[in-house]
Amino acid sequence: MNKRKIVVIGTGAVGSTTAYTLLLRHRMDELVLIDANVDKAIGDALDMNHGMPFIGRTQVWAGSYKDCEGADIIIITAGSAQKPGETRVELLKRNIGIYDSIIGEVLKYNQDGILLIATNPVDIMSYFSWKKSGWPVERIIGSGTLLDSARFRYLIGQNLNIDPRSVHAHIIGEHGDSELPLWSLANVAGTELEMDERTKEYIFTNTRDAAYQIINTKGSTYYAIALAIDRICTAILKDEGAVLNISTLLTDYHGISDVYLGVPSIVDRSGVREVLQLDISEEEKELLQQSANKIKDLIASIETA
Repeated sequence: MNKRKIVVIGTGAVGSTTAYTLLLRHRMDELVLIDANVDKAIGDALDMNHGMPFIGRTQVWAGSYKDCEGADIIIITAGSAQKPGETRVELLKRNIGIYDSIIGEVLKYNQDGILLIATNPVDIMSYFSWKKSGWPVERIIGSGTLLDSARFRYLIGQNLNIDPRSVHAHIIGEHGDSELPLWSLANVAGTELEMDERTKEYIFTNTRDAAYQIINTKGSTYYAIALAIDRICTAILKDEGAVLNISTLLTDYHGISDVYLGVPSIVDRSGVREVLQLDISEEEKELLQQSANKIKDLIASIETA
């Protein structure tokens, strides 16, 4: 039986929480942690290994890029924080430089795995990862609006007093301020949601601004995104054919092309097997186009900066 191997590059709050979540859920046989701060990766691996008597045997170690060889999934959460006086475009360009180095190293040792991108702004970082790698687009996946959709479903469930797992609702577009809710398709067991516009606006605003609320209270978000990344890994490793709102390249998606955005897609062992063309309203199409234009403008500003 082939061993399942996952590499996590970047052991900050998101990376280490993701690694721990994958470990607790027994997603792989081998887990490799890579970080520019080697001591941090070593410490995390040692800490996790001390828990093996409680959870069973998984090989966990702090490694180098050579350990990407044979990995099924390579998760990248690494990135740099914004410096005082630095513009968003300058930060983006610096992070893309970091990604250039990371992906260049990964490509030396792995040509067959799946790159799972979680660094923000995830749609832009996923797009540049695809360009840099030269890999088929289905094997470069961004975490997209999977977490946003989970937040959306949670808040709808809270309002209706219904288990959020029974709520079918999507956030699509940018993982960020220009994302949009698909109220036209939101349902519980096929029934339309009985909500007034004020309630809908409240739910969406709190969905979109959730990260800001968490960052203002504790500095960063990492638990729920770790669970979202785990969900994507599970769909890949188990060849599920699960429909997840990941970020992928769009081609003539309601007239939108050559940009990564979060949309419901079928995810299996091959990566993104298919992007689902949703039947959305004209207003939603217009909002999605605006979201796409925002990401395209940012990409263009980085390329010309």
